[in-house]
Amino acid sequence: MTKKAHSFSIRHVFWFGWKLLILVSVALCVLALLRLQSNSEVSSISFPPPVYRFSRVGVYEGNPKISFLFLVRRNLPLDFLWGSFFENADVANFSIYIHSQPGFVFDETTSRSPFFYNRQLSNSIQVAWGESSMIQAERLLFEAALEDPANQRFVLLSDSCVPLYNFSYIYNYMMASPRSYVDSFLDVKEGRYNPNMSPTIPKAKWRKGSQWISLVRSHAEVVVDDQIIFSAFKKFCKRRPPIDVRKGKKNFVKCSSGTDSFRERNRGHLWKLQKQHNCIPDEHYVQTLLAMSDLESEIERRTLTYTEWNLSVTKMEREGWHPITFSYANAGPQRIKQIKDINHVYYESEFRTEWCRANSSYVPCFLFARKFSRGAAMRLLSEGVVGSFDIAAFFDAPS
Repeated sequence: MTKKAHSFSIRHVFWFGWKLLILVSVALCVLALLRLQSNSEVSSISFPPPVYRFSRVGVYEGNPKISFLFLVRRNLPLDFLWGSFFENADVANFSIYIHSQPGFVFDETTSRSPFFYNRQLSNSIQVAWGESSMIQAERLLFEAALEDPANQRFVLLSDSCVPLYNFSYIYNYMMASPRSYVDSFLDVKEGRYNPNMSPTIPKAKWRKGSQWISLVRSHAEVVVDDQIIFSAFKKFCKRRPPIDVRKGKKNFVKCSSGTDSFRERNRGHLWKLQKQHNCIPDEHYVQTLLAMSDLESEIERRTLTYTEWNLSVTKMEREGWHPITFSYANAGPQRIKQIKDINHVYYESEFRTEWCRANSSYVPCFLFARKFSRGAAMRLLSEGVVGSFDIAAFFDAPS
């Protein structure tokens, strides 16, 4: 009797374990199917097929142009310098597009150079620094320039940019390479990437770099065709309001022990800066888009536009630091030569040295520079950097 009961008990445990195993297996299969379906739905919603606005032609057989894309606040204060620059060029080798304040017209009353007459976009928008409207304006410039199939290189410039060489040198430099020039590096600092961007933009693909880029035509098409990344930027990449020193401690919030904070000595509380994401769209958009498109192997990961930053500011002030403006006094031949002699760029976040090449040949890193005042631009002309200049035209022309 004891032996029979023992046998029945073993059989019962075995049967119960077998049923449990089957139930667990079925449950896991159902969960896997649900997850697969969910991922499929997310994929179909987040990543619709791209809509191509421009026909993908092969190798352009005509005379290729450089498209100069000026992103300006209103007018072009350095138009007199750029006018001299373009005077020395074949008009078949370049085109000009300007995104300005809506309604502003470039004509003989607003510009010193006929090269800019009526070159403004008709669909320009109001732009705010640090907002998604900035990258929308860039996209409008690329879109307008892509209408001309002769435009094969596209360089984005600000209203304070200057050329460091004559047109012939810049044209040959840019046409010699089949690559885009996009300053792009890993952004290791906290606060820029918003986790809500995932899975549309995974953190591993998040990049940072200079806004001032130069693209080949195929990459310009990627920028204009993009719907997904731009939408994510509009929704999740927003600039944090600047710290108002008048508010004092209202800029800070209490935090628990062990966080990155400072001790308020008088009251013994722990505080930290408000942890808002401080995302500047134009410093991330094109870089991240090209990374997401697996095109980083097709670019030189550096900019063609030199910017000098004020490194003497404190860590707190760097939250809103801006580039140094060149004046007449510090735009002399020696300083310009120092900029032209730069042949590599070091990226600290990646421990990477980018040696400057064009079509496998070592070249100077920078073709343009910013921010230049009118006085600094006049000195460039007087030194013959871009061409001859009649100073009387500067004072007689529109301001």
